[in-house]
Amino acid sequence: MTDEQVVSRIEPEGVVVGFDGSEPSRRALAWAVEEARLRGRPLHVVRTWKLTTTETPRTVPAGTVPPLHDFEAQVLSELRADVEREMGAEAASMAGVHAVHGGAGRVLVEAGATADMLVVGRRGHGGFAGLLLGSVADQCVRHAPCPVVTVH
Repeated sequence: MTDEQVVSRIEPEGVVVGFDGSEPSRRALAWAVEEARLRGRPLHVVRTWKLTTTETPRTVPAGTVPPLHDFEAQVLSELRADVEREMGAEAASMAGVHAVHGGAGRVLVEAGATADMLVVGRRGHGGFAGLLLGSVADQCVRHAPCPVVTVH
């Protein structure tokens, strides 16, 4: 499958999981992998990014501002490597991986418009200590147009 595009340009069907590399998102990915397998549906792994939260691409000379595409390519490459490490190369090759510029809650809710299900971890990077769900999970539960599974 390996459709590596921005989620806002595709209509993902099947199981969509948000993955930022945190332990909660690793558990969410494991759950989503098994659910997609049981349902016989495609799996889409989504990582969001912003200029303020991602490193400058390694291929860019110091003092140069690269185009957004270079940032997206780096995030996508890192995501692909993380998904392979978590799932194994063969299983990862069957998943769609998507690096999307934007806020995680908004992007995942939009991806849920055509998904069978959206899966998120309870808390990932950037969560506030007092929140039970985490702000991204809370946004998804409240606003996604599809069923949402929050993995604790």
